[in-house]
Amino acid sequence: MTFPRKLTRGDVVRVVAPSASRAMVTEHDHTPLIDARFAELGLTLTYGRHVDERDAFDSSAVASRVADLHDAFADPSVAAIITVIGGYNSNELLPYLDWELIRANPKVFCGYSDISALQNAILARTGLVTYSGPHWSTFGMRDHLEQTLRWFTEVLFGSAPVSLAPADSWSDDLWFLDQDKRELVPNEGWWRLRPGSAEGRVVGGNLATLSLLQGTPYMPSLDGAILLLEDDFESHPAIFARNLTSLLQLPDAAGVRGLAIGRFQKAARMTRPLLEQIIATQPRLEGVPVLANLDVGHTHPLATIPIGGLAELAVGDGEASLVLCRH
Repeated sequence: MTFPRKLTRGDVVRVVAPSASRAMVTEHDHTPLIDARFAELGLTLTYGRHVDERDAFDSSAVASRVADLHDAFADPSVAAIITVIGGYNSNELLPYLDWELIRANPKVFCGYSDISALQNAILARTGLVTYSGPHWSTFGMRDHLEQTLRWFTEVLFGSAPVSLAPADSWSDDLWFLDQDKRELVPNEGWWRLRPGSAEGRVVGGNLATLSLLQGTPYMPSLDGAILLLEDDFESHPAIFARNLTSLLQLPDAAGVRGLAIGRFQKAARMTRPLLEQIIATQPRLEGVPVLANLDVGHTHPLATIPIGGLAELAVGDGEASLVLCRH
């Protein structure tokens, strides 16, 4: 694995839109707050030339998105790359990316959701560790962003192991529509579904997106992996179950060492008993620790997780831990 250098104050961060366009996001424009958030971190934002292009799919041409990614990796003044938001189509870019360029210019690359296609493909083709974490747009959240920011800075600025812990509360509201009306939900904590302990490199992100890579040259090996999976409101329990089954039927899934699952959005209608039933039907998870309801995915706060980094997962009768050992 190749780890990019950590961020320091004074670094330049390039904003790119490899999935949905920034023009869609700025219909509810929180750019001044986003700029202020990054300035507080000592980071300067620059933008890809094509981030505001917008087509009928609220995205932009493949050539435009590829060019912005290549420019960001090639520019020696850029220390990190962050995505505007997710979407549906970042996997369109994979056949056109210059993997040698990315391998030769390792730098922080952060985002989540549909960006999982790029992150896992980069891991598979170059060995570069990337980061499942907040988008550029996430930093427009005026209130209740503190924990997301804490994890972001601990992982991307620091090198010490990071022990995750359940947030006190969480949200699944459309915060960007009205920042004065927020709904917080008390957190019931992690769901300890299967006991055990494991150490391995983190693979995963958004399950539906990761599943798109099966059978392609862009799918990373699951052998020796701690799978980190999450999904959004479009994935109700039956869809999540069949996608998980498909993933665990891959030949190298026999080597999966642990499974960590992010919190589901309310609209997904996932419950702990349903998830327990789904896990119980997976023979590949026998004897494998499984921990769920983590602060990963499409609710907030949102942890920053190294895709390709090393983690330790332990699940006991009365306690559990997830430690990002090397990130």
